[in-house]
Order: sequence, then C-alpha cells, then structure tokens
Amino acid sequence: MFVRCRAFPALRRYSTAPEKPSLKLVAELRKLTEVSIVKAREALSASNNDVKTALEWLKTDLVTSGAQKAAKLQDRHAGEGLVSVAILSAGNAPRAGSGVRAAMIELNCETDFVGRNELFGKLAADIAHTAAFMSEPADFQPYSVDVLNDTPLLSAVNPNPDPTATVASAIRDMISKVGEKVALRRAVTVFHEPTQNPELGRRLISYLHGSVHNPYQGRIGALALLGLSSPRLAEIFAAQAFYDDLERLERSLARQIAGFDTRSIRSTDPTDETALYAQPFMFPGDLSGRPVGDALAAWARAHDLASTSTTDALEVSQFAKWTVGESLEPASSS
Repeated sequence: MFVRCRAFPALRRYSTAPEKPSLKLVAELRKLTEVSIVKAREALSASNNDVKTALEWLKTDLVTSGAQKAAKLQDRHAGEGLVSVAILSAGNAPRAGSGVRAAMIELNCETDFVGRNELFGKLAADIAHTAAFMSEPADFQPYSVDVLNDTPLLSAVNPNPDPTATVASAIRDMISKVGEKVALRRAVTVFHEPTQNPELGRRLISYLHGSVHNPYQGRIGALALLGLSSPRLAEIFAAQAFYDDLERLERSLARQIAGFDTRSIRSTDPTDETALYAQPFMFPGDLSGRPVGDALAAWARAHDLASTSTTDALEVSQFAKWTVGESLEPASSS
C-alpha cells in the first residue's frame, strides 16, 4: 500500500563562517605587511578577522609558499634587477672625520617590471644597508653572499625591523609576493676607520644610472674611493665653499666612471679610454675635455691641496662599477 507522506518544512541553515573581512581591516593588514588584497582577505578569513592572528598566519604562509615557489623557480634565469649602494659614512666633511663605510650589492629578478617594483627596491636598499653595517675593515672587499644571506636584515629606514628576518628569509618572502625568482648575486664593502694622519683624507663617491624610486639604485652602479692630501687638510675642509666645489667634482667623477667603459684607473697607454685617467673629463668649465688625471691634478692645485710622499693631492684610489646581469668581473679596479 502506497502512503503519501507530508513534506517536512525546510530546515533553516545556520552558518558559523566568519563575516567577510571589511575593507578597513584589509587595508590595515596590507599597510602592516604589503601583501596583496587577495592574500590579506584570505589571512583575515582564516583568522576570524583578528589582525594580530592574521599577521601570524601570513608569516607562516610566507615561509611555506615562499619556500615552495623558490624551489620551483630555482632553475630560472634572473638577469634583471638593481644595483644598490648604501653609504653610512662618506669620509671627510666639515666637522666630520675621515672614516668611510659603504656597500654595493646586486639583487636580481626575472623581469624589469619586478626590478622597478618599489617593494623590490626597498629590499635591495635594506640588503645594501645590512652589508655596509656588517662590513669589516677592508678596501673594496667582496662580501660573501652566503654569509650575507644568513645575516639578520637591517632596514635602511625602519629603526625597528623584524628581529627574526634574515636576508634569505626576506628574499624568500619577496619571491612569494612577486612570483619570480629573486637572488642576491654579489656584494662588495668598503670600511676604513678615520685616519690618524691629519694630512690625509678619504671620500666615498657613487653614481647610479637608471634610478627609479631611489637615487642610490639603478641598472649601472659606480662606487669609488678618493684620497686627498694636504698639510692644511682640516682647515681646507672647514671651508664650506671648498666642500661645495668638491661635491660638484665628485658627482661628475662618479658619473664619468659609470658612463664610460671604465675598467681601470691608470694605463701605460695614454690613449686607452677604458682607463679613467685617460678619458676626457665631462666636467663644466676649464677642466672640460682634459684627461681626467690631468684635470684632478689641476683641480687640486687650484684648491690648495698638496701631494705628499705617499699619495697624490687628489686621486681615485679604487672603484667598483657594476651593470645588472653582466658577466662577473673582479669587484674593483685600480
């Protein structure tokens, strides 16, 4: 016998899912972490819209996803990126000593699009700052990439960086964010304590070609060390007019190194323009077009610098010039 059954009224469905993250919470989390909107919403949804818990979720997720992406991208070619310079102490200046401390690094990625990304530039600046801070007394000494990768990352602008972050973990996090291979290719450091000889001085100069967000970053980077000599050096540097003239000279000299095919400082062949001192100097005024070596000597005489038995009155003692993606050459030339 067939029996018709009365249909039961539909049962109400109750959801225990958390509320959709608000735009305010998403914006707050992105400001703290700089992750994408999608990732911020995912973190908040997984953390019941609690920002503090979402931060911990993101930290764990970045480690996992970054490691996975890095493994997948390991064999890809990364020929783009930035050369980044950090100068912590530039040497002699009015009311300053002659100590110098700086670093230059090359951070690579796969595309120019990522290389121009502001987050990528910030990471490159932080790595250069870390290398400069951690440098030991040396003259254009290549800094071990393996050692630098294991070093706690110091921020160039944030006085309270994440104490758990290393250069390697920050690179891994960047891979997770941009989806490209990111790798630290090389680093060089310069560090000298103030000289004990009051007649000798030092100055660090740099120029970066192809800068976008930061004048200390570009596709071509030059970092050089100048030596100065005079029995009246402290008195000369106390004059603001001399210091202003010196800075103008330094900017032109650094651009010269970066702009020409500069491979050495001096050459036995006076026509070899890969040697800095044989190049026509691109400097406005009477020194324009003269060989750089002659121009520096003339500038030194005009500004009351005097040579000693150990050094010229004004000389480029060493330099490093890098181009993103180039074949690796010795870090510096003399």
